[in-house]
Amino acid sequence: MKIAQSVALVTGANRGIGRVYVAELLKRGASKIYVAARDTTSLKELLKDGDRRLVPLPLDVTDPDQVAAAAAIASDVTLLINNAGYAAFEGAISAHSIDDARREMDVNYFGTLALTRAFAPILASKGGGALINMLSMLSLVSLPVAATYSASKAAGLSLTRSVRAELGAQGTQVVGVLAVQTETEMGAKLPEPRMTPQEVVGDALDAIEAGTNDEIVAGNQSRGIHAAFIKDPKGLQAVMSQRLPQRA
Repeated sequence: MKIAQSVALVTGANRGIGRVYVAELLKRGASKIYVAARDTTSLKELLKDGDRRLVPLPLDVTDPDQVAAAAAIASDVTLLINNAGYAAFEGAISAHSIDDARREMDVNYFGTLALTRAFAPILASKGGGALINMLSMLSLVSLPVAATYSASKAAGLSLTRSVRAELGAQGTQVVGVLAVQTETEMGAKLPEPRMTPQEVVGDALDAIEAGTNDEIVAGNQSRGIHAAFIKDPKGLQAVMSQRLPQRA
């Protein structure tokens, strides 16, 4: 699909990769963008220029009532970008509790599932539309220092593939974005070098415009890691497994 004249919804639009998605969608001619965040006051900087194409939308992806309300308000969406994410960067065993692991699954898996279910009929009514799920290279390999985040992203990858199959009949394009650490608040907790959010977003939107209906590996650094994974999955996992969490 073409980004020009599309109507997009971006979750987690207030910062990081989400904010860059908004900027790039505007540059490519989107006619309207619902900019979603749990706290719409965090969108103040994004909305300061008064661009009428930007429509603030309160949305906690883990809240069923807010998800339903968002689908009722944004009933003209043709491109859904499931970008909101949460990472505790804790080990599976060394974490003090499993509360953060539940939060990661709630946001990264169940939140994506809830938004996709709510907007699938809307996309169908627009001729199919498109869907982007922000995943991670940690969908493919596990990083013990971020063990439960890795698990949530692996679940997200599996979900993305199932959704693609289910929504194929209605013509919905589904792109899963695999990327390594980027220069964001979340990515800053991971080692350098880090990619720019612009690299990731540019590749993701290029894939949408090219008609890709698959996972994509976004950014040169991601492609290097992915090539190592394809060549020797167990070898790459062995390297990643050396990054163990520090016990308190």
